[in-house]
Amino acid sequence: MCTNAVQAIAEQSRLAARQLSSTAESLRNHALAKMAGALESVKHQVMEINAQEIVKARDEGQSEAMIKRLTIDDKTFQYMLSRLNKVAQLPDPLNRILAGHTNPSGLRVYKKSVPLGVIGIIYESRPNVTTDAAGVCIKSGNAVILRGGSEALQTNTLLTDAMIEGVVSAGLPQHAIQIIRTPGHEAVGELLKMDEYIDVLIPRGGKGLIKRIAEGTRIPVIKHYDGICHLYIAADANPEQAIAIAINSKCQSVQVCNALETLLVDKQCAENLLPLLQTAFASNKIELRGCDATQKLLPNIPLATEDDWHTEYLAPILSVKIVKGIEEAIDHINHYGSGHTDGIVTQSLNMARQFEEQVDSASVMINASTRLSGGGDYGMGSVVGISTDKLHVRGPVGPDELTTYKWVAYGEGHLRG
Repeated sequence: MCTNAVQAIAEQSRLAARQLSSTAESLRNHALAKMAGALESVKHQVMEINAQEIVKARDEGQSEAMIKRLTIDDKTFQYMLSRLNKVAQLPDPLNRILAGHTNPSGLRVYKKSVPLGVIGIIYESRPNVTTDAAGVCIKSGNAVILRGGSEALQTNTLLTDAMIEGVVSAGLPQHAIQIIRTPGHEAVGELLKMDEYIDVLIPRGGKGLIKRIAEGTRIPVIKHYDGICHLYIAADANPEQAIAIAINSKCQSVQVCNALETLLVDKQCAENLLPLLQTAFASNKIELRGCDATQKLLPNIPLATEDDWHTEYLAPILSVKIVKGIEEAIDHINHYGSGHTDGIVTQSLNMARQFEEQVDSASVMINASTRLSGGGDYGMGSVVGISTDKLHVRGPVGPDELTTYKWVAYGEGHLRG
């Protein structure tokens, strides 16, 4: 795709964003309902095209993890529709008064939420990102440019065309949702140059993709490089609860960014708890790698290296370390963690508060699975990713997170003295 074609898309998105910024909440919610209806009408075609792309991906030797992310089955499709409906039910993220006051002179000043403008989403594999991103952007009054992976190009295009039909039938601008329709890296390279039109880029995919995007553009990027998530089992943890949380955190879905990668077990409970944990993980076909102290209790597991503490496996592998109390656990997490999601299992409110206050992560889980750190469980409906940055957003990125603000002052002929 040539520079002119990408620039035309970016320019159209900028114009659409200006129109969207002043649309009523009822109109945006109506558009989301129309989008869901339009998707439902093309479900058969979507499933058919997706099946063809899965066959092609397998023929090209793609991994089973990639195939799983690429696949749309009936459950996934219904989930995609439900996300659009849920995001429509959320409170309006726009035109909220965030702060305000009246000066002694009578000048009324307030700060209100407004859209960011044009959002570029660059992602791999998952066709559900297509619908999630479009839904979150429409809800928050932003125009969106989608660029999915070539392995799902036809699926993503079909989904996008249906949603465009939905927004147009609801009375929103046609270019509120657009997709780059050509494979290859050239179009992405051109998109990264469009800082005059695109306000924010959100890459969804592996660390390599995110790094390339962040280093290749002047456009602000909302990103997360790693999900090196920890769970600390404190000395006073209920053993049954601790095992259940650890297993769910790791095994519910090993290939996702909020899956557990390092388990920290307090020295005081390790002797009794680690053999039980080993049995539970073995039944889920998880390979354990342990520190020296862990190996003494579980002598048949490999030694964890320094690289293991830095690794996001996204696979059935878990590193285990015995720690001497909560301070050592917190120090380990803040040193090796990626700031994504980290949790503690404890019956002590004071220990939970210490962990909450001192662990520097976007999500801190107290007696809960790390797998719960997402937009759905946080009541956000759809999200377009999870940020481990601190500016401008942190954690799950939903409609509220795709807004900024403006200052407004109402006077009655007020002048600067």
